[in-house]
Amino acid sequence: METYLTLVNAAHPLKDEDRRKLEEHLMPADENFPEILMEETAARALRALLRELGAEGQIVPVSGYRTMEEQTQIYEDSLRENGGEFTKKFVALPGCSEHQTGLAIDLGLCKEEIDFICPDFPYEGICQEFRQMAPDYGFVERYPAGKEAVTGIGHEPWHFRYVGRPHARIMTDRGLVLEEYLGK
Repeated sequence: METYLTLVNAAHPLKDEDRRKLEEHLMPADENFPEILMEETAARALRALLRELGAEGQIVPVSGYRTMEEQTQIYEDSLRENGGEFTKKFVALPGCSEHQTGLAIDLGLCKEEIDFICPDFPYEGICQEFRQMAPDYGFVERYPAGKEAVTGIGHEPWHFRYVGRPHARIMTDRGLVLEEYLGK
């Protein structure tokens, strides 16, 4: 599906027609978190990956699809609580967030308290195993370290984007982020 490669960032705001196409097909990313939605193909792939990994209950969805209103509220709250520098680095402008496509998911280790903006998703254990398997299920770590100048977003080890197969495998094997893969 062409929309799986939709680039959304400050230079490429989400088009209303793309948003509407994706919004028609939302479902819970995890049955235990029915309020966290994703585009249905992405949600099914995430569920399959977590099941194959045996990570259900260990890795949990923190944030999925967001409406324009939700993204605006998150952005404004972060500005107020964390300041402009932090917010610019970790929170996309409303209309410029991949979460508004339903194709992005923030994941965290299951803990009593999980930071909504920067959940814990280390490069070890079950989280690293998830990263290694993610491309085979159509997911890429969207904002890897060292690519901040390309993506315009700080390193977010918890943020994964569904781009589909084989794109995820090609991007991962070549060390490309979506901007590089699409040549934009």
